[in-house]
Amino acid sequence: MASPALPDVQVCEQARRSRDPRFDGLFFTAVHSTRIYCRPVCPAPFAKRVSYFANAAAAETAGYRPCLRCRPELSPHDGAWRRGDAALARALTLIDQGALADAPLAALAARVGIGERQLRRLFVERLGAPPVGVHGTRRLLFAKQLLTETALPITDVALAAGFGSLRRFNTTFKDAYRMAPRDLRRQPGAARNTGGDSLVLRLGYRPPYDFAAMLAFLRGRALPGVEAVDDASYARVIAGSNGGPDGWLRVSAWPGGEHALKLELHAPLAARLLDIVQRLRRMFDLDADPQAIATTLSADPRLQPLLRAHPGLRLPSGWDGFEIAVRAVLGQQVSVAAARTLATRMARQFGTTLATPFASDLEHLFPTPEALADADLAAIGLTRARADTVRGVARALLDGRVDFRPERTLADFTERWVALPGIGPWTAQYIAMRALGHPDAFPAEDLVLQKAAAPDDDRLTAKALGLRAEAWRPWRAYAVIHLWRDAAATATAAKAQVSAPARRRARPSIAEAPRP
Repeated sequence: MASPALPDVQVCEQARRSRDPRFDGLFFTAVHSTRIYCRPVCPAPFAKRVSYFANAAAAETAGYRPCLRCRPELSPHDGAWRRGDAALARALTLIDQGALADAPLAALAARVGIGERQLRRLFVERLGAPPVGVHGTRRLLFAKQLLTETALPITDVALAAGFGSLRRFNTTFKDAYRMAPRDLRRQPGAARNTGGDSLVLRLGYRPPYDFAAMLAFLRGRALPGVEAVDDASYARVIAGSNGGPDGWLRVSAWPGGEHALKLELHAPLAARLLDIVQRLRRMFDLDADPQAIATTLSADPRLQPLLRAHPGLRLPSGWDGFEIAVRAVLGQQVSVAAARTLATRMARQFGTTLATPFASDLEHLFPTPEALADADLAAIGLTRARADTVRGVARALLDGRVDFRPERTLADFTERWVALPGIGPWTAQYIAMRALGHPDAFPAEDLVLQKAAAPDDDRLTAKALGLRAEAWRPWRAYAVIHLWRDAAATATAAKAQVSAPARRRARPSIAEAPRP
């Protein structure tokens, strides 16, 4: 019986034969003769006898090992199963964050609100592997990527992948992949030690992906000193853990047209590598499935042309939940530029300044909740009410009234946030969209959104917009991004049209024009 998470066998066969990158990570091909499993894009000759699995964990549970040529560890996750409010989605997100590294399965089941047996059955039925198998495969594949792409010592690789001991890592790796970690490092194409303090990793995605649009969104909101965004890359300062050294990272397109982003991490800490990669995958929405999103949203005549014009538009998230929450408060009823100005002042005055800046535009860290809980925010131009809200958010995070824990449903998350003074439905939904990357977050109170979704030049009420958006579930946040982009483009075009006559009047005649 086929797994519900697995595409139709005929679809898998056609995608494998055409090496269709749109299906990368949506299924894996297991070759019977070699006992190896591959990505749909694998360049190896086509095998005759194969089976299909919904994910790498299911293939490894069945006794297959990953291909050294196409490298399954580079596949994007199946985002449809890892995002949203379903118990399986929340459990997978928790596993991605290491929930089973130091806690038993019973603790994971309790966090998502179902029984341990039920959770195990859900994983086996939907994914073809138990939760512990998914967790183990995830750790081993990340270790495999580090062994192949970096020159990190094997001890650091084991630590980064979540193994408490080098001996256990070596044994587990050899049992699963039939080779020792050091033997994999001897394979052709493995990274060699360059003596530097940085590493480079590939972050794969499923095309199409509009990286330029992602950078444009982040560039308009970037905080000088904390972030630097240009036409080709995103960079930011990152805090060290447990008093360790700070570092910085840069994300750009992988050269050669490969479906991946390039992560350059400077002064990395092995213990934080997996967390950093997971944050960036969420921030740049690398696990989204554009086909699934388009299938739902394109049924709406307002959204259909937008999806056709920009099929690779993704949901931009943020590096840190608290930073996004504070900036959402600062952005209430003001322009993006005004909110950015206030956030920049806040970061400079209350953030941690680096002893040695990494660059002129990477000088300090965004303030922590501890730094803002009792800060005098009037000095940076905040009104008393807005300052009280920012301090209230910081204190609520410190005492646990609100958080960014992935086991919370969207309704639970927003209910906790709107209970705070100064936080309304718009702010709570915006935080869910940008801090959690929740695909169904929907700020129905947004005035731009109400007008962009309405026919002609009318404007929908929040209630009417919410009713119309029911058909967009579970991808309402993507509809928001498309409508916001369209509204911005329309406003820019209208402004250019209005100013064009003035420019024509000011244009000199041929006789007055300067000579070349």
